[in-house]
Amino acid sequence: MQIVLASYGVFAFLAGQRRGFCRFRCGTSHGIAMASIKRFEASSFDAPEWPFTASDMSRLDESMDFNFYSTPRFVTHIDDGAIAALTQYYRETLPPGSDLLDICSSWVSHLPEEVSFGRVVGLGMNARELEANTALTEWVAADLNVKPNLPFESESFDVVLNVVSVDYLNKPREVFEEMHRVLRPGGQAMMSFSNRCFPTKAIKMWLNADDSGRQKIVASYFNYAPQGGWRDIAAVDISPSADRPVGFDLRSIFSSILSPGDPMFVVRAVKV
Repeated sequence: MQIVLASYGVFAFLAGQRRGFCRFRCGTSHGIAMASIKRFEASSFDAPEWPFTASDMSRLDESMDFNFYSTPRFVTHIDDGAIAALTQYYRETLPPGSDLLDICSSWVSHLPEEVSFGRVVGLGMNARELEANTALTEWVAADLNVKPNLPFESESFDVVLNVVSVDYLNKPREVFEEMHRVLRPGGQAMMSFSNRCFPTKAIKMWLNADDSGRQKIVASYFNYAPQGGWRDIAAVDISPSADRPVGFDLRSIFSSILSPGDPMFVVRAVKV
């Protein structure tokens, strides 16, 4: 696994209000000007084929997700600094005019308002949230944990996005294969996440991993689903922070209390 440092830009961020998410912070946040990029190859993964089990995908709450998400939540699930970092990342990487699919979408997609895109489709759990999302040109209410199919024609999008929701997918293999199907050749998928979640609905192996481990989990989804179907798999740390330590220790425990902001990561890949 190769690690590269790339210039990213300097931002001023404000810490947002915490709204009911648990934290799995593994470091501190102090405001950054660099983004760390980890590149993954097939050799980065030990297993020759899909390695995850039903136990890995199990959740503390296996009740129907429809019930959990039936009440709209018009809140943001990451703080202002992480939102600003993600919007800036989109600003720098999403081609104007491209057709976007935002899966596990909600009332906001964090897209830069000044950039004009083509078709922007949201697929999510709550119709009231989706209809309130002004960035979308159309939307579909669907539960990918019940039916992991994307109801769109093959090769109909340039980019697939997912924001702070990949940890809730209990059928990621099928979903990533579907993402690959609906993307045009050379299209990108971008999965972004922080260290916050609804712990009862996140999959078991996500809760048991640290930030680095979660990046590798998502990268492995690309590696295996479909196998050989993606290239340029990479994890990008776009956090508004610079010197978070690796691992979980006393320092990380105290930093989770004192740190002003959420980390933010994007794991991306390009359809072969």
